[in-house]
Amino acid sequence: MAITTEELEGGITKVVLDGRLDIENAPAVDSQMKTIAGGRNSVLVDMSNVSFLGSMGLRALVGPALAIRGRGGKMVLFAPNEMVAKVLKISGIETMIPVHHEMNTALAALL
Repeated sequence: MAITTEELEGGITKVVLDGRLDIENAPAVDSQMKTIAGGRNSVLVDMSNVSFLGSMGLRALVGPALAIRGRGGKMVLFAPNEMVAKVLKISGIETMIPVHHEMNTALAALL
C-alpha cells in the first residue's frame, strides 16, 4: 500500500491511499495516519485507488479520525469504489467519517 500526501488550499491535507488496506498493510497505514492526524485538522483521504478494505484497515481510519475530531477537526473519505463503499456502509464507519464521491462536496465538508 502506498500513501502520499499533498497540501491543498485552506489548510487541507489530502492523503492518497493506493492498494489493499488489509491485515498486511494496515499497521503501516495506521502508523502514518496517526502521524498525519497528530498535526492536521482537515484531512481528505482519497480512497479511489483502494482495491480492498478489511477490518484492520477500518481501524487504521477510525483511530486517526477520532483523534482529529477530538481536537475539533474533520476527516472525510473520498471516492471509494463500490466494494469499499459497501464495507464502509455495512460497518457503520460512514456514520463516523463522512464519505463523499464529489471533490467539491468533500472539500466543502472540511471548510
